[in-house]
Amino acid sequence: MRRTLIAALLAAGFATPALAADDAVLAELKRLAARIEALEQQNKSLQQALASERLSEKDPEIVSRIKHLETQVDAVKGPATKLAEALDGVKVEGSITTVAQRATGTGTAAGVDQSRTNYRGDLNVTMPVGSMGDNEGSFFTHLRFGQGTGVGLRSTYTSTPNTTAFQKASGADDSFAILAQAWYQLKMPLNYAGRKEDARDHVYLTVGKIDPFVFFDQNAAADDESAKFMNNAFVHNPLLDSGGDIGADRYGFQPGAILKYENSSEKGGEWALSVGAFSSGTGANFSGANRSSFVIAQAEMNTRFNHLPGTLRAYAWSNNRAQNYDGVQRRNTGWGASADQKVHENLTLFGRYGNHSQGFVRFDRALTVGGELEGTAWGRSADSMGLAFGSLRTSGDFRRDSLTVDGDGDGNADFGFQASGSEKQTELYYRVKVNGNIELSPNFQWIRYPGGNTTAPTVKVFGLRAKLGF
Repeated sequence: MRRTLIAALLAAGFATPALAADDAVLAELKRLAARIEALEQQNKSLQQALASERLSEKDPEIVSRIKHLETQVDAVKGPATKLAEALDGVKVEGSITTVAQRATGTGTAAGVDQSRTNYRGDLNVTMPVGSMGDNEGSFFTHLRFGQGTGVGLRSTYTSTPNTTAFQKASGADDSFAILAQAWYQLKMPLNYAGRKEDARDHVYLTVGKIDPFVFFDQNAAADDESAKFMNNAFVHNPLLDSGGDIGADRYGFQPGAILKYENSSEKGGEWALSVGAFSSGTGANFSGANRSSFVIAQAEMNTRFNHLPGTLRAYAWSNNRAQNYDGVQRRNTGWGASADQKVHENLTLFGRYGNHSQGFVRFDRALTVGGELEGTAWGRSADSMGLAFGSLRTSGDFRRDSLTVDGDGDGNADFGFQASGSEKQTELYYRVKVNGNIELSPNFQWIRYPGGNTTAPTVKVFGLRAKLGF
């Protein structure tokens, strides 16, 4: 009995502290529950306040601060976002090219050694201008400025040893820019199912003020006077450019329209057909009838040599307002070809041929060949060396008339020599890549029988070209 009583007392003694501990835990749980309920209510109020963009004096202080900060961020972000959206897809390219040249006295019109410098700047902007269904439109603008006409040579078929030379007609003191090109292009995908990006055929329609050589007679090794060959006989087909059959304005541009079909269904065997119609003569500078007088059609295809890329182009043209050597406008026609081919991973060869079919021109055949070698072999992979040779054949009509022809109507013979044979050109350059934006190119040109005059001394021109591009 005693033992039972003692056990009961002991159990009661232990139970009293346990009950006290349970009460403390229960009280703490009630306090935490109240705290959680208050936090939930506060969070609900914050959510309700944040759900509205309007500022209210009833909003909690932290919500007012957040809304004020968002307003400031939107004020800064808005113009930046709109600007980013406006500039999306816009591409800007620019360059300034400076050339210093010296021609020996035997080759200049003045008969004395002549040194000249010039510069030319180009700024190109391409921007998307919306779409029509799956057709995408873009607008291209080209501004050009510069000063200096380069050295003045005796009469040559070459036209100029410095195609970078550019100066406004108003004179050397005027360095304002001209709107060289401004054209709209519509790209239309064909023969595709699903995404237009998968289309293998496209039609391009281009309309505006254009440099025709951007779309015709292209050549990977010889069509950029700011980086490759500078003699005009190598930059483009001489019959069209130096010979003048293209009929562009004095700066090389003219209004027109181009339609091109491009097929890229076979990788490496892409081909295209193009036809262009342009205003020439007084129509080229908008001072005369703006009718299509110069028409050119071209077929081109990509080629492969030992898996290395190349391109072959053939074209024919007609200009019913071409200026002939006797000062009379007639229809001139001709055809030509331009080819470039990588024959080694570091060597690209090129060739151009032009044949004049109709018209009174000073030279009626043109052949230019050459190549560009990259500097990998001597540890300068970004450098390049170019060498080209050309031959411009005097036409039979000009051989007959050269002693007496009066091309400018002043009553005097303009040439005063018996033209014969072919003018020969040679050009050598080395392009040094200083960095990603600057190039330097020493240049030497040698012109034999200038203007088909076999008695004239050889013309020698030394030059240094510097280009800054971005």
